[in-house]
Amino acid sequence: MKKNQTYAVFGLGRYGLAVARELVENGKEVIAIDGNQKLVNDASDFIPVCKCADVTDADVFARLDIGSVDTAIVCMASSLEASVMAVTLCKEMGVKTVIAKCANEMQQKILLRVGADQVVCPESESGVRLAKNLLSSGFIDMISLSQDASIVEIDVRSEWVGKSLVELNLRKKYGINVVAIKKAGKINVHVTPEQLLDEQTTLIVIANNTKLSRLN
Repeated sequence: MKKNQTYAVFGLGRYGLAVARELVENGKEVIAIDGNQKLVNDASDFIPVCKCADVTDADVFARLDIGSVDTAIVCMASSLEASVMAVTLCKEMGVKTVIAKCANEMQQKILLRVGADQVVCPESESGVRLAKNLLSSGFIDMISLSQDASIVEIDVRSEWVGKSLVELNLRKKYGINVVAIKKAGKINVHVTPEQLLDEQTTLIVIANNTKLSRLN
């Protein structure tokens, strides 16, 4: 069985706190770090493991064993220098996936250049949405419609290739409804049940949130 995913969140402003709290509430192991003791104290009510430390200090990363986490989320867009240092140290220590928050397009380019695997902008993505995407392992994207339902993009699995939606009967098996098919960047909302799926196809589905775990 795959081990529980672990996360490190750097920066406990509203965005970082939203990411960390959502992950913790969904049973994930999270270590949250910020240089502001008050923010750390406030966050400790929701996040069991919070540390007040300098996120630009390599010794801190080693002491907290940051290299052992699966994903690091750097949420300090107000300080480009701190963000660059945190991203760089994470990658040097072997963190597989590093996601960074940016304030503008220039910061995005810089953070990608120093090794960030993904850069998000608060204007286009909320902390809660990012956390939900992380929790929905295997999903390309996930947008909550309500507390009960979400729109999710998923890749066609290898065992689905060459089969039609009628054969797969995804509604019965997973409780999902295919509303569109995306291929080569184009979205087709006129889905035919007999259409055969291939590896280049992405399904856009509406699913009940309680049944999404069946897809993982």
